Amino acid sequence: MKKIKSIHFVGIKGVGMTPLAIIAKEAGVVVSGSDIADEFITDKVLKKAGIIPMVGFADKNVGDVDLIIATGAHGGFNNPEVLAAKKKKIKVITQGEAVGVFMDGTIFNRKFSGISVTGTHGKTTTTAMIATLLKANNFDPSFLIGTATAISLGVPGHYGLGDYFVAEADEYMTEPTFDATIKHMWQHPKIAVITNIEFDHPDAYSSLRDTREKFLAFAKQLPKDGVLIVCGDDPQIKQLLGEFRGKKITYGSARQNDYIVDNVLKDVELSVFGDHNRLNATAAFAVGIEIGLSKEQIKKGLERYKGSKRRSEFVGTLSSGARVFDDYAHHPTEVQKTLRAFREKFPNSKIVCIFQPHTYSRTKSLFEQFANSFKDVDTVILTNIYSSLREKPDLTVSMEDLANKIGKKALFLPEASDVVKYINDQGYGNDIVLITMGAGDVYKINSELKMQKSKLIE
Repeated sequence: MKKIKSIHFVGIKGVGMTPLAIIAKEAGVVVSGSDIADEFITDKVLKKAGIIPMVGFADKNVGDVDLIIATGAHGGFNNPEVLAAKKKKIKVITQGEAVGVFMDGTIFNRKFSGISVTGTHGKTTTTAMIATLLKANNFDPSFLIGTATAISLGVPGHYGLGDYFVAEADEYMTEPTFDATIKHMWQHPKIAVITNIEFDHPDAYSSLRDTREKFLAFAKQLPKDGVLIVCGDDPQIKQLLGEFRGKKITYGSARQNDYIVDNVLKDVELSVFGDHNRLNATAAFAVGIEIGLSKEQIKKGLERYKGSKRRSEFVGTLSSGARVFDDYAHHPTEVQKTLRAFREKFPNSKIVCIFQPHTYSRTKSLFEQFANSFKDVDTVILTNIYSSLREKPDLTVSMEDLANKIGKKALFLPEASDVVKYINDQGYGNDIVLITMGAGDVYKINSELKMQKSKLIE
């Protein structure tokens, strides 16, 4: 790995791949990449970094490079560019493995002190908060965040001159067909954060117990001088701690935690709202203390954090007056907690959520939970399921059935064009908060609505 001078990224637009490409380019590596022509939220940041993806996947895209980084999507190891690389005897690793390689630092001929953030929910925000408080205090960390950008950081990936490498640690499989290793297992940090543990990704985990055991395996990889920072309120984490023998620090709302939300944040003015973000900030606070920052330094960093792309992101205002937000929530708990935060933030407004379910397997496995996730909205508009490139459609799960299960507040509008027409016809005024929600491409609806860009007026 010390001789790697050029890298080609297969599926470079993915939110896990784009930050890797930016880090490599900033480190002086020659970067190339390919992807489909569809618009991604990462398009702008790649262009800004001077990285122009080739359109489509073909043998000819693989030049004389030292390393190929492959995604689990777009055919994974069966992608034509990966197959071409193997014929040429070019080393191929996956995105998950690459994060571990980058964090190790060998590829850059240096050594980092790793900070990894994993969990079912809150990874992106917590990672961005930690990177922001390090940046705000002149540590110049390297970081990798699974989104298009964080406002306080400007980019989702950065090659810093400091000692720390902060990375979001994905809890999905390395390569769905050929390697079921959970991606976070490739990372070997000194500090590991687990935000929560719930059953998700039914194609990757057989049960909630299996999920917890795989998070425990990640925790057990910590070195003897490492530390595990976890949300002590979470019931699955409580069980995990009963089997973990290393140094551990807990945070949460309950009084038995080492860091209690109300205590550590009482003087901190966060720009993001919701109890879930207060928990994320407390996790970042615990990391800050562990690496030697003062409370004032941490406060400065947390207050500088202004949110991340597709995380309760204010998009603009409809020409008719409604405020529009966009969020990535795609698991029932995320949906419920995010919408509850909006209800608390805007108690006098009517809330309309446009929800695009992500993957057939998740929607089918968690159908009942999804049906109970929209209690804090006045109207929920369900669209067709966004089918991940890693699975086949399952016609046994129906959004019409989910709409009927939710009740009178729900309606099913299958296509984005149907939703756009409906919203524009409604003439929603300034008493409405509209939220597009999901891990697919539901955010694209916003560009089709009759909108005027404006600042959020609370």
